[in-house]
Amino acid sequence: MRPRKIIIDTDPGQDDAVAILLALASPAELEVLGITAVAGNVPLPLTQKNARIVCELAGKPDTLVFAGCEAPLARKLVTAEHVHGKTGLDGPALADPTMPLQGPHAVDFIVETLRRQPAGSVTLCPLGPLTNIATALTRAPEIAPRIQEIVLMGGAYFEVGNITPAAEFNIYVDPEAADIVFKSGVPLTVMPLDVTHKALTTRPRIEAFRRLGTEPGRMVAEWTDFFERFDMAKYGSLGAPLHDPCVIAYLLRPELFSGRRINVVVETQGSFTLGMTVADWWGVSRRAPNAQFMGDLDADGYFALLTERIGRL
Repeated sequence: MRPRKIIIDTDPGQDDAVAILLALASPAELEVLGITAVAGNVPLPLTQKNARIVCELAGKPDTLVFAGCEAPLARKLVTAEHVHGKTGLDGPALADPTMPLQGPHAVDFIVETLRRQPAGSVTLCPLGPLTNIATALTRAPEIAPRIQEIVLMGGAYFEVGNITPAAEFNIYVDPEAADIVFKSGVPLTVMPLDVTHKALTTRPRIEAFRRLGTEPGRMVAEWTDFFERFDMAKYGSLGAPLHDPCVIAYLLRPELFSGRRINVVVETQGSFTLGMTVADWWGVSRRAPNAQFMGDLDADGYFALLTERIGRL
């Protein structure tokens, strides 16, 4: 079977970095057509740089990396240095990348790739705010039916918010963009905090990365050492949620996840609920389902997959 063609849209972020490593370590199943950077965890000059750092760490300097939107559609950028550090990849020392940044804008790359590839053959994998994806859908609405699926990390329902009491960070940063994506009619699979908060980087799981004895394994261990301190203090948990690799893990091992096909709308007006993903888990609104909204995962299987694949790099 041919590998599934994907575009990773990302704002690295340590957990984004692990997701990119997982994808690049799985060429038999996933063909990474390109990586598109967006402003989110840190500003765009850092997210595009971080994406290239991770590609070089994976030994894949020929990966195409594009810079995209530097600000949300209608709002000032909110970033998350308080979680990820001032570079977005704080923790281990990192050399500047030597591989080039591609010239075209990320949105142009997304649009032209979807026009060029056979309809229904490309999956979009957003790991950050949805600005690039929404801009592409708005600029070229004819691409929507050509997208195989959008598998994204974002939102929450039972776990409520992590940047406000009601909103998850990726959706909160650009709720207007999220609204466009959730209304697009493209098949959506959503990895909300309900799933990712069960993917905890416990000490044995971090040490398993370190024991790989490879540079990628060491970096993943040091990244998780860094950002878990914030989340453990915040949630009182035994580790930090490793959010974004859930997107790639789902493409590789969908049986690790379970959820429901439901209706999800994004709040763009609320004073207290801006960016909330209103997930009709119980079907009370009678609105048509528009997303597969995941609710649980096999955490041991998830970390076993991550460790095995990152050990290949």
